Amino acid sequence: MFFQQVYDHTLAQASYFIGCQAKNEAIVIDAKRDIDTYLEIAKQNNMRITHIAETHIHADFLAGSRELAQVTGAELYLSDEGGDNWQYEFPHVGLKEGSVIKVGNLSLEVIHTPGHTPESISLLLRDHPASEEPVMIFTGDFVFVGDIGRPDLLEEAAGMVGTKEIGAEQMFASLKKFAALPDYVQVWPGHGAGSACGKALGSVPSSTVGYEKIRNWAFQFGDDYEGFKNYLLSDQPEAPTYFAMMKKLNKVDRPLLVEVPNHPTISVQEAEAMSDVTLLDTRHKVEYAKGHLKDSINIQNNKSLANWAGWMLGYDENLVVVADEGREEEITRKLMRIGMDNVKAFVTDLSGAALQETKVVDADAVEAWKDREDTVLLDVRGKSEFKQEHIPGAEHRFIGSLPKNLPTDIKDKKIIIQCQSGDRATVAASYLEKKGFDQIFNYAGSFLDWKKEGKPTTT
Repeated sequence: MFFQQVYDHTLAQASYFIGCQAKNEAIVIDAKRDIDTYLEIAKQNNMRITHIAETHIHADFLAGSRELAQVTGAELYLSDEGGDNWQYEFPHVGLKEGSVIKVGNLSLEVIHTPGHTPESISLLLRDHPASEEPVMIFTGDFVFVGDIGRPDLLEEAAGMVGTKEIGAEQMFASLKKFAALPDYVQVWPGHGAGSACGKALGSVPSSTVGYEKIRNWAFQFGDDYEGFKNYLLSDQPEAPTYFAMMKKLNKVDRPLLVEVPNHPTISVQEAEAMSDVTLLDTRHKVEYAKGHLKDSINIQNNKSLANWAGWMLGYDENLVVVADEGREEEITRKLMRIGMDNVKAFVTDLSGAALQETKVVDADAVEAWKDREDTVLLDVRGKSEFKQEHIPGAEHRFIGSLPKNLPTDIKDKKIIIQCQSGDRATVAASYLEKKGFDQIFNYAGSFLDWKKEGKPTTT
């Protein structure tokens, strides 16, 4: 048996390439959209991708299953569980509880594990030449290392009221199926630490059924469903708004993108002459603060680029991306993984342009200004972060809520923006400036700097 995990650190998303070396056949589970990764693995290991599967209709990334199927001719194997509202709307081989996918001398048995979503399935792998006992289980967003999938995403991101209670009950039942598996079975989940699909995901890439039964909080409640439900639904991170679009695009027939696009590089003067475009500046926040194009939004090219682009940008916006030279393909890959395909061009040289500086303040200035009548200290971190500890007098408004709820009630005041370490603050500050707020100040050091300077905090 051949096995390789493909891990996208930008979305904390795992996909899997599993092959039978005797038959040179392989299956890819939960493929990301830039499919050349899997084609290269197949080429290097003399394998044919003959099967493609998904564990559920994903919310946090645009799956590349259909792109991979078009290029390879492989068959698509997708869940037909969950009822009429949870059916994929394009041709595929439907899977139900007990269905078996055969890949050479390997087999994957389908276990219906609803809870995170109604159609969610897990795939139990057997390597028959070695043993008839199961070896691995691919759980998708059902069981993670140290956590389980949240059932409130459909309600939080897609507005499907009442689904989180149903999902919690289904999850409780699904966990009984998982707990009945042999303790030695390896667990390979769909996400790791940093994903918004749970609240306590571990950084270790895999686990075992036995270890999760000992360590994972979800298995510590016994038959106490109410205690389990209350813990499961409490303090979940905010659900990114782009999740609703991913749910739709992963379910319906849509245009396919089988290669990573090669976007043109244009001059800054050409970019400034373009109308109806959004300027996305992906440079480091320090460089952005020193000088940037008017009305550009700073979302740095780090592992959170796709996440915050999904929060702050609309899918109908045409993007011109300001980037460090040589980073164009990397950025394109990150954006295409969440279906942001409206990149029109890159700008890598700002020479000759009239640049603006960000108004940056330090801890002493924040302390001196924050309690004035004409000033608001805006904490844009998540609600749980703010609840745990914050700067006295700070007002909380989560950064992801700004596109739908601009703080127009404080537009006439000086607004100091802060987060935890400064990354989200520069996103929020640049976004508000683009929206016409002209008294924005960025506390670049943010909460970590505040504590480092020994300033008081409150809970």
